[in-house]
Amino acid sequence: MIDKKRILEVIDQKKDIFTEISDKIWEYAETRFEEFKSVELLSKALEDEGFDVKREIADIPTAVKGCYGSGYPVIGILGEYDALSGLSQKSGISEEAPVIAGGNGHGCGHNILGAASLLAAVAIKDYIVENNIEGTICFYGCPGEEGGSGKTFMAREGVFEDIDVAITWHPGTYNGIMNVNTLANYQVYYKFHGKSSHAAAAPHLGRSALDAVELMNVGVNYLREHIIPEARIHYAVTNTGGTSPNVVQAQAEVIYLIRAPKVSEVDEIYKRVCDIAKGAAMMTGTKCDIIFDKACSNYIPNNTIEKLMYENYKELGTFDFDEKEIKFAREIRATLSDSDKNNDLQMAKKLMGEKSTSEILKELERKDLCDIILPYSDSSNVNIGSTDVGDVSWIVPTAQVFAACYALGTPAHSWQMVAQGASSLAHKGLVTAGKVMAMTALDILTNPKIIENAKKELKEKLDGETYICPIPKGVKLSPIK
Repeated sequence: MIDKKRILEVIDQKKDIFTEISDKIWEYAETRFEEFKSVELLSKALEDEGFDVKREIADIPTAVKGCYGSGYPVIGILGEYDALSGLSQKSGISEEAPVIAGGNGHGCGHNILGAASLLAAVAIKDYIVENNIEGTICFYGCPGEEGGSGKTFMAREGVFEDIDVAITWHPGTYNGIMNVNTLANYQVYYKFHGKSSHAAAAPHLGRSALDAVELMNVGVNYLREHIIPEARIHYAVTNTGGTSPNVVQAQAEVIYLIRAPKVSEVDEIYKRVCDIAKGAAMMTGTKCDIIFDKACSNYIPNNTIEKLMYENYKELGTFDFDEKEIKFAREIRATLSDSDKNNDLQMAKKLMGEKSTSEILKELERKDLCDIILPYSDSSNVNIGSTDVGDVSWIVPTAQVFAACYALGTPAHSWQMVAQGASSLAHKGLVTAGKVMAMTALDILTNPKIIENAKKELKEKLDGETYICPIPKGVKLSPIK
């Protein structure tokens, strides 16, 4: 008979260690594939807990794997720890105030994510030791989720092929289970090369790379009408060629992120975008280098593990907020627009699916913090975001939990999210997520039938398809440019 009470005791005993780890990673705020301090902190914690640690897995300097135990089953718990550029923000205040102007910040809560996942892995390790049971728990430190698809690079190298199931979570504004399909994506650089010249004395001798970028962007804007409505195309001009208007810009660059429900649909749009880039180069007499940066697959939910996770969440229950936390959340919400709050409610609606009711939505609308667990729906909706957890979900049955770490309505990738990321709100969500993941992992560890059913479900959902990594073999990872 399994003793989940003991798992919860271990987490409560060690939670302060891991909330401190979370806060340090929040402070480091390292962007994709540059998380050297963060991964060292996590690796040291793994070693201190007796895990067999392998660093730089898949030839990624900031990726790590730590395992404990032996034999079947092998359960993987995924952690992230990368930040976002341009989101530096002081902690615990409800006004925009960067720590470093233009600096980085944890605008998606990956500092909390990695620490909670490691806490869950440590709790399972302690249970294996105390009860002398067979099985292996592995923590995967996965860098570069934000714009880097670290897990996809890891999947390309076969990192996840030796586990039976994968469990992870994401900080959010709600408590619930992530039963949504995400979008696949490609990220691609288009670098134009022209010829510089004096813009007044000899403009006819120049060939403007900046003109090519602008023409490409106009062309892609016309393309938007002629792609499937679920698709998204985003771009950022990363090099305008300089700051001198009297020089014809010889170099310019734009990066595109193309999303759609399936990799095949992304690939079709990508080819059309490439044709537009080539056309822009022809019109301006420039040359274009097309550099594939990264990609990720759509996420495949697994109802078998999700239902188990939901039952554990209900058994655990939510936590209480104190007056100080409620006051802080109310102050944060005062900085949000009605559109921010409504968009967050729509996310709750997607998570609940057909279980969504106007009563629940009205209740959430009146609250500053979520203190309920959203009803679980086994019918998946499409979420317009993307995650490299999708690639793992094609290889092994995968499930994710949400835990409330922020005020309701807080938009992802915002200064408001960074401001709350090292608060007691975040710490409570961290501990809750760690407990739900550990309880679920313990069920799987002691009941192989769950794995059998989960793998059967994944096979049925794939319907004959097999995982093909969307990142070509020759593409190497790179930090933010």
